[in-house]
Amino acid sequence: MVSMPPPLLLLHGFTHTGASWDGVIAALRERYRALAPDIRGHGSAGELAPVTLGAVLADLTSLVASGPQLTVCGYSMGGRIALHLAFALATARTEEEEEEEEEEPSRCQRLVLIGAGPGIADPGERAARRTSDERLAEELEGMTIEQFAARWARTPVLADQPADVSRAAHQDRLRNTPAGLARALRGLGTGALPSLWDRLAELDVPVALVVGERDRKFRETAERMAARLPDAELVVVAGAGHAVHLEAPDRVAAAIEGR
Repeated sequence: MVSMPPPLLLLHGFTHTGASWDGVIAALRERYRALAPDIRGHGSAGELAPVTLGAVLADLTSLVASGPQLTVCGYSMGGRIALHLAFALATARTEEEEEEEEEEPSRCQRLVLIGAGPGIADPGERAARRTSDERLAEELEGMTIEQFAARWARTPVLADQPADVSRAAHQDRLRNTPAGLARALRGLGTGALPSLWDRLAELDVPVALVVGERDRKFRETAERMAARLPDAELVVVAGAGHAVHLEAPDRVAAAIEGR
């Protein structure tokens, strides 16, 4: 009997779609059974409502409801969601254990977080970010997707991407709609999601924190996370910026495989 490759869930960032993982999937050479869904507010899921963390977690837990343990990999917004999903899957496991009176491993066996953090810990700062995100969502609703895609590419953390990476990211953003992205910003933005800083010590799965050498902000965040996580590995990719999976898909594939 031929064994199935292990499952891998790939969660894209804000303004991207599941197609943004094509380079990583190609680099893995079918060693995983990759699932790269469009998250609510994006791409083919742009019209789904509501766009909330709870609704997205329900989508994802349904997608991976049965089968062997999986690796979860997320970039930026997708990384924050991946963290919440890991806790949600652990909670589901605990409830099943209580019913079945036997121990079952968590459905999530490994996390790979790319340019991602656990949210904003300070309530005041989080509220300020939520206000800022709301202003941007309102502006977004008055723009074409082409206009917003060009504006988002000038975000400081993305502005130094290589030209070929920037072009591919732009084409991926055009798969979205302003209305969908506005809903995602309101429901899944950094200001909308609760902080998980105080829960990192509870995470009982190995975590690879992948950051680009040029991504100073998230390198510092990853270093702080590594100090709190029970089992963390910090992977700094030389020469890369924020979107490491787009700039160095082979290195991300290696991190997913744990090598």
